[in-house]
Amino acid sequence: MFKKAVEAKAQQRLSGADRKKLRRTVRDKFPRASDADIDALLPPKAEIIVAKFQNRVHVYGVEGGFPVFFDVDGRGSEIYPTVFALWKVPELLPSFMLKGGEVSQFVIGGADLMFPGISVAAGGLASFSAGEPWAVKVPGNPAPIAVGSTTMSSDEALKAGLRGKALRIMHYYRDLLWESVEGHYVPNAGFLEDVVFEDPLFLASNQPSDSFEGDTHGSDAQQSHINNENIGESVNVNDVIAETSAASIQNDSVNAAKEITLDACDLKSTDNDAAAKSDIELYSLSIEDVDSHLDRCLLQALHTTVKDKDLPIPGSTLWSNHVLACRPSGITVDIKKSSHKKLSKWLQAKSSTGLQITIKEDKYKKEAMLISVNRSHPDYLPFKPEKRPVEKVDQAADCAASECCSQKVLEVVEVYKSSVHVNSIFASVGADTGKLYSASEASDIVFKYIEKENLVKQTEKAIVVLDATLCDALFKGAIKKGSTYPTEIHKKDLGATFISRMQAHHIVTRGSESVVRKGVLKTVHIMTERRQGNKKVTKVSGLETFLIDAEALASELQKKFACSTTVVELPGKKGHEVLIQGGVIDDVARHLLEQYGIPKRYIEVLDKTRK
Repeated sequence: MFKKAVEAKAQQRLSGADRKKLRRTVRDKFPRASDADIDALLPPKAEIIVAKFQNRVHVYGVEGGFPVFFDVDGRGSEIYPTVFALWKVPELLPSFMLKGGEVSQFVIGGADLMFPGISVAAGGLASFSAGEPWAVKVPGNPAPIAVGSTTMSSDEALKAGLRGKALRIMHYYRDLLWESVEGHYVPNAGFLEDVVFEDPLFLASNQPSDSFEGDTHGSDAQQSHINNENIGESVNVNDVIAETSAASIQNDSVNAAKEITLDACDLKSTDNDAAAKSDIELYSLSIEDVDSHLDRCLLQALHTTVKDKDLPIPGSTLWSNHVLACRPSGITVDIKKSSHKKLSKWLQAKSSTGLQITIKEDKYKKEAMLISVNRSHPDYLPFKPEKRPVEKVDQAADCAASECCSQKVLEVVEVYKSSVHVNSIFASVGADTGKLYSASEASDIVFKYIEKENLVKQTEKAIVVLDATLCDALFKGAIKKGSTYPTEIHKKDLGATFISRMQAHHIVTRGSESVVRKGVLKTVHIMTERRQGNKKVTKVSGLETFLIDAEALASELQKKFACSTTVVELPGKKGHEVLIQGGVIDDVARHLLEQYGIPKRYIEVLDKTRK
């Protein structure tokens, strides 16, 4: 948020009504804060200054003091306390405790906080939702060093095995907001004194073995000395800054601060040493290392979990269910940190060079599909897959987590039902024609028929000879008049061809509610257009497909974007449409993706206001 320098467009005082509105927003956003805490940060009789930046960020602070809050979008929906405010009121936000000082180097360098770098208490991971503001602390120090927003809920984090990004860092110690204080704010002497002696790096290097009382006494003594020296005359704030800084942190350089941060790791237990070292390795993987891990994970998946009968497989399924499942312990593989940057480009690269896998793009789903694997390739044969122990999951904890997040988790399954084209195949193997089958189960039925009728070509095992029943099931009505029917088919094409002749269905489950619908899954449509007076309106339809209540979504978006919303019934169609004032098309798509779990490929976006 404050990694790059951005100049303020304007700076002005808040009116009385705006000050009251800001206090109400802070009280609602941070329920842990008492009235005394809010008065300490926003004194009732003090003038409040707001600095408006070009990136729509608003920074609030007491006139002549430090910034205490910043608003990401300038609408009050995403407001966060600054590190200065958290030093005044450390318990304003719940906080994540880092495993050691090594991880804090990356946090105060601007990196987001990952779950492997968090120290989980004996009682388990604290409960939280996605999008909540949380602070970051180092062991043995009550002063937070950063503040950010959670990327997922605690239940989702437990299901992910406490891996991935935990907190998107919005502001941290010694970022550009911190550095801008000297140039744009004139701190008062009392607040500065507190900040100097509550510096987390300062405390980490000067903390007494028993308590913080020594530092507090020193702070009070120095403040008393300054006050006595300036009795009867006006206080020169710059002299106070110079005197206190000379007594504390003025002599610290950036390198010294990093060394002091490293000293904080001495406070952690020896049991966390290995975990902390693994955290450093996650951050220090080079592009070549990531590419190497990707290749090994793919080979491991092709040897162990990817079967020919399951082909074709969507690229996203291959990645989530197979490649990621084959990661070495303690290693996080991120396709964005590889030389390919995107999953589709990586799969195409493996298809053209290296591993001989065949990749084709599905025109309807607009996604790369794994069609076949050349298991006789020189890179495939010498690879020996690792034998890894199966992780035992705590069933009680898993059930509790699933119950907590049952209201939010979305599950979409594509299934197939027998049709008039393939009924003869189902009847021959004794399969139920009224049952719904997954893609792999449907492929097993046609392969059972081939095995029963002994249709594999003897001279070439990869070719299936078509008899009259199988040929009609696969091609009757699909071949143009005058064309000859094929007499054989390759095994890799058999499964996809057989499934295409079945009736497509889909099962959508959200929490305890589940529905089965016939046909291909319809997408959610988000469209922005202009109305009279050059005003924008965003329309959202197709929500019923994913079991989303239009009224509830409209209420959420009204609060999130601070705009008016309306729900109307679609003419001539079943379902409702949500109308949102303003051009918030990207924000709505992100909200549906993060809060409701709708896959990106099922969201269609159309902005008619862009030229």
